[in-house]
Amino acid sequence: MTSTDLWYGGHRLSWLAWLLVPLAGLFRLVVMARRRAYAQGWLASERLTVPVIVVGNLSVGGTGKTPLVLWLVDWLRGQGWRPGIILRGYGGQARDWPQAVQATSDPRLVGDEAVLLARKAGVPVVAGPDRVAAGRLLLAGNACDILVSDDGLQHYRLQRDLEILVIDGERGFGNGFCLPAGPLREPRARAREIPLRVCTGGPCPGAEPVTLRAGDLVSLRLPARTQPLSSLKGRRVTAIAGIGNPERFFALLRQAGLFVDARPYPDHHAYTAAEAAAWPPGPLIMTEKDAVKCLTFAGDNHWYLPVAAVPSEAFERQLSQAISALSHG
Repeated sequence: MTSTDLWYGGHRLSWLAWLLVPLAGLFRLVVMARRRAYAQGWLASERLTVPVIVVGNLSVGGTGKTPLVLWLVDWLRGQGWRPGIILRGYGGQARDWPQAVQATSDPRLVGDEAVLLARKAGVPVVAGPDRVAAGRLLLAGNACDILVSDDGLQHYRLQRDLEILVIDGERGFGNGFCLPAGPLREPRARAREIPLRVCTGGPCPGAEPVTLRAGDLVSLRLPARTQPLSSLKGRRVTAIAGIGNPERFFALLRQAGLFVDARPYPDHHAYTAAEAAAWPPGPLIMTEKDAVKCLTFAGDNHWYLPVAAVPSEAFERQLSQAISALSHG
């Protein structure tokens, strides 16, 4: 049984989940005690010299944070801000952190999400497990006046001015339990404390919808070469996805009328040339996050599908009010 089956397998808990409930209770107590320690000043937190917006989730796995971060930094620039992005750099094997990330950085060193953001955001990006140190490095070398943290909702050492919660509209909070019996990093009651909540992939009570809109397919070998996803309607394709919720990606392709040979991989999977050599000749479609790790050994018929976040007008109004409060604070 996989963690997905365990956490999202339905309303009734499996026998294994019930066995893990005591551990989930202990995890919940530790999380709550840690958060209280930061709130009371028993553990030190630090404020950077510019406002910080954290975009995060309560559950383990993909919810659509990164597309929303890309939309957010673009929106902030449209409002006259000079944003930068910080993130953990999950999966990166660099010896020294934090690391400034460029579009040409090696995802094996700084993480796939970091390279994807550096390629697409058009703003400075710094990765590192210590978000405070990452923020300091970014601000030391760039004229940014606001920072966006991709994930880090539970990184309480970094004080934040605004939090945005991203919820998976298809899977919600799963069975509602904390790790390891469920998918939650914090109790679901924490969601009520976050002023801005958005939902991807379906409706969520109390959260504004965000649509994840697919663009044209892009060739890994020749990025200037594109084709509409609809051009493959009715054809059989191989699809690979090493993301938190690969089934969402496969479902998107099926909804476009493609017959999908789905090949899920673990989140942040480090692809190799040997694996690519064993893939069918194509067409083969992958996520944009996977693509940054496959560029050096991509085939002629390997494509990635970019996905953009499109928030509701109501969310944009809420965000505008919250940002206005920051700038006048």
